[in-house]
Amino acid sequence: MPKLYEYFGLIVLFYSNEHEPIHVHGKYQGAESKAEIIIDNGEIADIHYFSLRGKRPMDSKKLKDFKIIVEYFAEEIVQSWIDYFVLHKPVATTKNTQKIRQV
Repeated sequence: MPKLYEYFGLIVLFYSNEHEPIHVHGKYQGAESKAEIIIDNGEIADIHYFSLRGKRPMDSKKLKDFKIIVEYFAEEIVQSWIDYFVLHKPVATTKNTQKIRQV
C-alpha cells in the first residue's frame, strides 16, 4: 500500500491491487474517501470525490484537506500512478508539515 502524502494526520495512498481510473484514497482516523483523477487527451480534466461503501466518510474539514492535497499534487499523483502500476517503480512518501493554500 504505497503511501504518497502525509498531511496533518491525513494519509493519501494507493492500494497495491488498484485498477483504473487513476485514483487515490484518503484516510484519517478510520475514515476514508476516494478521489478519481479524470484524464482527457493526456490532461487532467476533472477530479471526482467519493465516499466508500462500508467505510466511514471523512468529516467536512478533513475532506476539504483531502481535496486540497489531491488538487495541489494531481500531476504528481498521476506520475506516481504510472511509476508504480505501469513501470513498477517504488514511490516515495512526502510529509507535508506546512498548510497548502487552496488551489
